[in-house]
Amino acid sequence: MFTDEITIHLQAGKGGSGILAWRHEKGIDHAGPGGGDGGVGGDVFIKGVRDIAKLAEYRFEKDFAAENGENGKNKGMKGAKGKNLVIEVPLGSVVKNIYTEEVFEILDEEPVLVLKGGHGGFGNEHFKGSRNVAPEETTPGTIGEEGNFYIELKLVADIGLVGLPNAGKSSLLNALTAAKAKIGSYQFTTLTPNLGEFYGFILADIPGLIEGASDGKGLGFAFLRHISRTKVILHCISADTEDVLATYKTIRAELQNYSTELGDKTEYILLTKTDLVTDAEVEKKKKALAKLKKEILTVSVIDDNALKNLSDFLVKMLRKG
Repeated sequence: MFTDEITIHLQAGKGGSGILAWRHEKGIDHAGPGGGDGGVGGDVFIKGVRDIAKLAEYRFEKDFAAENGENGKNKGMKGAKGKNLVIEVPLGSVVKNIYTEEVFEILDEEPVLVLKGGHGGFGNEHFKGSRNVAPEETTPGTIGEEGNFYIELKLVADIGLVGLPNAGKSSLLNALTAAKAKIGSYQFTTLTPNLGEFYGFILADIPGLIEGASDGKGLGFAFLRHISRTKVILHCISADTEDVLATYKTIRAELQNYSTELGDKTEYILLTKTDLVTDAEVEKKKKALAKLKKEILTVSVIDDNALKNLSDFLVKMLRKG
């Protein structure tokens, strides 16, 4: 099951305690204090990985902790630092510490420190001085930071394919990339966003939207967030749609209602499945959409020339930036 939001509890390690110990030398019972300091508790890091299904691993196990620091040792030796905890999340995740409201955007694979481990306590050797040659004082380690973290995935893609169910997005993704998105002749075939590599760029097939998606209807609302980080929107409309302009406006309204910023993204309109209608009908649909003053593209996934023309256009557009 695809998971794109989760809440987990994270705990940094507790610092080890300092200990009370004495150095022993031949013929001397107490050669001085020898209690070492405790080790620092392990830190907690969030690391981005190229796996959009990663959050599903946290559906059932919700509590994670870094290792505690070791207690101090004899002969003034410090305890070992606790092992750090690294939580892997899909690239594009937004991680919020619910306690502090601090937000981390995970856009690359560099680990991000989110919680610090506790300090190690002092052993009695730490307190040795000219006026206190045999201290018996020690301190415990401190508790590491902790928090509940809400993690929300927002896909990072160069082009996001949007449109009503059955607009041909999954078939197009499969045709342009090496993706193997599920396709079918019924609504909501795509239940999870699918990604494909396209000449070094990333294409994302976003599950079909419906009217009212921004109000929580259908599947679309759960996935509208995934369009927010795409650089370009490729708005797919099946060429056999009776009223292409009304269809366009339906989805466009949902994007705008969800986010003004989303509605302002660069957008191209793509008439898909042109093999299902005549050339005259394609021209009629293009004319109906022309009043939107946006570039209108056409494609059929069973037409190699049409696919090549679309591919060439997209590559040129993406490389131009």
